[in-house]
Amino acid sequence: MSTWQRGRALALASVRRDGLDLAGFIEALPAQALPRIARTAIYAVADASTVPQALLHNLKHNRVLHERNLLLTVRFLEQPVVDDERRAHVEPMGHGFWRVVLDFGFMEAPDVPRALQRCVAPSLAIDPMATSFYLSRETIVPVPGTGMAGWRERLFAAMSRNAGSVASFFRLPDNAVIELGARIRI
Repeated sequence: MSTWQRGRALALASVRRDGLDLAGFIEALPAQALPRIARTAIYAVADASTVPQALLHNLKHNRVLHERNLLLTVRFLEQPVVDDERRAHVEPMGHGFWRVVLDFGFMEAPDVPRALQRCVAPSLAIDPMATSFYLSRETIVPVPGTGMAGWRERLFAAMSRNAGSVASFFRLPDNAVIELGARIRI
Protein backbone atom coordinates (compact mmCIF):
# COMPACT_ATOMS: atom_id res chain seq x y z
CA MET A 1 0.00 0.00 0.00
CA SER A 2 2.82 2.41 0.79
CA THR A 3 4.39 1.74 -2.63
CA TRP A 4 1.06 2.49 -4.35
CA GLN A 5 0.51 5.65 -2.30
CA ARG A 6 4.05 6.96 -2.84
CA GLY A 7 3.98 6.04 -6.54
CA ARG A 8 0.68 7.89 -7.09
CA ALA A 9 2.10 10.94 -5.28
CA LEU A 10 5.21 10.86 -7.51
CA ALA A 11 3.10 10.43 -10.66
CA LEU A 12 0.88 13.38 -9.70
CA ALA A 13 3.95 15.51 -8.92
CA SER A 14 5.41 14.63 -12.33
CA VAL A 15 2.19 15.66 -14.09
CA ARG A 16 2.11 18.95 -12.17
CA ARG A 17 5.78 19.65 -12.88
CA ASP A 18 5.50 18.94 -16.61
CA GLY A 19 1.94 20.26 -17.08
CA LEU A 20 0.65 23.57 -18.35
CA ASP A 21 -1.20 25.96 -16.06
CA LEU A 22 -4.92 25.61 -16.80
CA ALA A 23 -5.90 29.24 -16.15
CA GLY A 24 -3.24 30.57 -18.53
CA PHE A 25 -4.18 27.99 -21.16
CA ILE A 26 -7.87 28.99 -21.06
CA GLU A 27 -7.04 32.71 -21.23
CA ALA A 28 -4.89 32.13 -24.34
CA LEU A 29 -7.68 30.29 -26.18
CA PRO A 30 -9.40 33.32 -27.78
CA ALA A 31 -6.16 34.23 -29.54
CA GLN A 32 -5.96 30.79 -31.14
CA ALA A 33 -8.04 29.97 -34.21
CA LEU A 34 -9.15 26.50 -33.15
CA PRO A 35 -12.30 25.07 -34.66
CA ARG A 36 -15.00 24.02 -32.17
CA ILE A 37 -17.33 21.08 -32.58
CA ALA A 38 -20.85 21.02 -31.10
CA ARG A 39 -20.17 18.26 -28.58
CA THR A 40 -19.22 17.91 -24.92
CA ALA A 41 -15.83 16.59 -23.84
CA ILE A 42 -15.36 15.40 -20.28
CA TYR A 43 -11.76 15.08 -19.11
CA ALA A 44 -11.20 13.08 -15.93
CA VAL A 45 -8.46 14.76 -13.88
CA ALA A 46 -6.93 14.31 -10.45
CA ASP A 47 -5.40 17.81 -10.50
CA ALA A 48 -7.70 20.44 -11.98
CA SER A 49 -5.04 23.19 -11.92
CA THR A 50 -3.14 21.83 -14.95
CA VAL A 51 -4.29 21.12 -18.49
CA PRO A 52 -5.25 17.43 -18.77
CA GLN A 53 -2.81 15.36 -20.84
CA ALA A 54 -5.76 13.92 -22.79
CA LEU A 55 -6.84 17.46 -23.80
CA LEU A 56 -3.33 18.29 -25.01
CA HIS A 57 -3.15 15.05 -27.01
CA ASN A 58 -6.61 15.69 -28.47
CA LEU A 59 -5.53 19.18 -29.59
CA LYS A 60 -2.23 17.89 -30.97
CA HIS A 61 -3.71 15.06 -33.02
CA ASN A 62 -7.23 16.28 -33.88
CA ARG A 63 -6.65 20.07 -33.85
CA VAL A 64 -10.14 20.75 -32.54
CA LEU A 65 -11.82 21.79 -29.29
CA HIS A 66 -15.27 20.82 -28.16
CA GLU A 67 -17.93 23.46 -27.56
CA ARG A 68 -18.20 22.40 -23.89
CA ASN A 69 -15.19 21.05 -21.98
CA LEU A 70 -15.68 19.69 -18.47
CA LEU A 71 -12.70 19.01 -16.23
CA LEU A 72 -14.05 16.32 -13.93
CA THR A 73 -12.63 15.40 -10.55
CA VAL A 74 -14.20 12.61 -8.49
CA ARG A 75 -13.67 12.72 -4.73
CA PHE A 76 -14.53 10.13 -2.10
CA LEU A 77 -15.54 11.63 1.22
CA GLU A 78 -15.27 10.17 4.70
CA GLN A 79 -19.01 9.62 4.95
CA PRO A 80 -21.00 6.62 3.70
CA VAL A 81 -23.37 8.39 1.26
CA VAL A 82 -23.62 11.83 -0.35
CA ASP A 83 -27.06 13.28 -1.15
CA ASP A 84 -27.68 14.07 -4.83
CA GLU A 85 -28.22 17.76 -3.99
CA ARG A 86 -24.66 17.95 -2.61
CA ARG A 87 -22.95 15.66 -5.09
CA ALA A 88 -21.86 18.12 -7.81
CA HIS A 89 -19.93 21.36 -7.63
CA VAL A 90 -19.80 23.25 -10.94
CA GLU A 91 -17.52 26.22 -11.59
CA PRO A 92 -17.54 28.02 -14.96
CA MET A 93 -14.01 28.89 -16.09
CA GLY A 94 -14.83 30.75 -19.30
CA HIS A 95 -14.31 30.05 -23.02
CA GLY A 96 -16.36 26.83 -22.88
CA PHE A 97 -14.62 25.27 -19.86
CA TRP A 98 -16.15 24.16 -16.57
CA ARG A 99 -14.60 22.56 -13.51
CA VAL A 100 -16.90 19.84 -12.11
CA VAL A 101 -16.27 18.03 -8.83
CA LEU A 102 -18.40 15.00 -7.99
CA ASP A 103 -18.44 13.78 -4.40
CA PHE A 104 -19.27 10.21 -3.45
CA GLY A 105 -19.40 8.50 -0.09
CA PHE A 106 -17.09 5.61 0.70
CA MET A 107 -20.00 3.13 0.57
CA GLU A 108 -21.20 4.22 -2.87
CA ALA A 109 -20.36 2.69 -6.24
CA PRO A 110 -19.66 5.77 -8.40
CA ASP A 111 -21.88 6.13 -11.46
CA VAL A 112 -20.45 9.26 -13.09
CA PRO A 113 -22.85 9.55 -16.08
CA ARG A 114 -25.88 9.23 -13.78
CA ALA A 115 -24.43 11.79 -11.34
CA LEU A 116 -23.75 14.22 -14.16
CA GLN A 117 -27.28 13.85 -15.56
CA ARG A 118 -28.89 14.40 -12.16
CA CYS A 119 -26.63 17.00 -10.65
CA VAL A 120 -25.10 19.33 -13.22
CA ALA A 121 -26.51 22.83 -13.58
CA PRO A 122 -29.38 23.25 -16.09
CA SER A 123 -27.27 25.68 -18.14
CA LEU A 124 -24.79 22.84 -18.70
CA ALA A 125 -27.15 20.14 -19.93
CA ILE A 126 -25.22 17.08 -21.09
CA ASP A 127 -26.55 15.10 -24.03
CA PRO A 128 -25.23 11.52 -23.61
CA MET A 129 -25.27 10.99 -27.38
CA ALA A 130 -23.03 14.04 -27.95
CA THR A 131 -20.57 13.49 -25.10
CA SER A 132 -17.13 11.89 -25.07
CA PHE A 133 -15.15 10.95 -21.96
CA TYR A 134 -11.41 11.48 -22.44
CA LEU A 135 -9.09 9.56 -20.15
CA SER A 136 -5.32 9.72 -19.86
CA ARG A 137 -3.89 6.21 -19.98
CA GLU A 138 -0.73 6.50 -17.89
CA THR A 139 2.31 4.38 -18.56
CA ILE A 140 4.70 4.62 -15.62
CA VAL A 141 8.37 4.85 -16.60
CA PRO A 142 10.75 4.17 -13.67
CA VAL A 143 13.79 6.46 -13.67
CA PRO A 144 16.82 5.38 -11.61
CA GLY A 145 17.90 7.67 -8.81
CA THR A 146 14.64 9.58 -8.34
CA GLY A 147 11.59 9.25 -6.04
CA MET A 148 11.77 5.64 -4.75
CA ALA A 149 14.14 2.71 -4.69
CA GLY A 150 14.39 1.09 -8.12
CA TRP A 151 12.59 -2.11 -7.08
CA ARG A 152 9.69 -0.03 -5.67
CA GLU A 153 9.42 2.02 -8.87
CA ARG A 154 9.30 -1.18 -10.94
CA LEU A 155 6.74 -2.65 -8.53
CA PHE A 156 4.58 0.48 -8.82
CA ALA A 157 4.84 0.39 -12.63
CA ALA A 158 3.61 -3.24 -12.59
CA MET A 159 0.81 -2.37 -10.15
CA SER A 160 -0.23 0.53 -12.36
CA ARG A 161 -0.35 -1.70 -15.46
CA ASN A 162 -2.52 -4.20 -13.59
CA ALA A 163 -4.86 -1.66 -11.97
CA GLY A 164 -8.54 -1.84 -12.84
CA SER A 165 -10.08 0.28 -15.54
CA VAL A 166 -11.14 3.80 -14.59
CA ALA A 167 -13.87 3.65 -17.24
CA SER A 168 -15.52 0.59 -15.72
CA PHE A 169 -15.05 1.79 -12.12
CA PHE A 170 -16.87 5.05 -12.90
CA ARG A 171 -19.41 3.20 -15.12
CA LEU A 172 -18.59 5.23 -18.21
CA PRO A 173 -20.34 4.08 -21.41
CA ASP A 174 -17.97 1.92 -23.46
CA ASN A 175 -18.90 3.63 -26.72
CA ALA A 176 -18.12 7.13 -25.37
CA VAL A 177 -14.65 6.62 -23.84
CA ILE A 178 -11.47 7.71 -25.59
CA GLU A 179 -8.17 6.86 -23.91
CA LEU A 180 -5.06 8.78 -24.87
CA GLY A 181 -1.67 7.59 -23.63
CA ALA A 182 0.82 9.52 -21.55
CA ARG A 183 4.21 8.37 -20.29
CA ILE A 184 4.84 9.46 -16.70
CA ARG A 185 8.42 9.42 -15.43
CA ILE A 186 8.84 8.79 -11.71
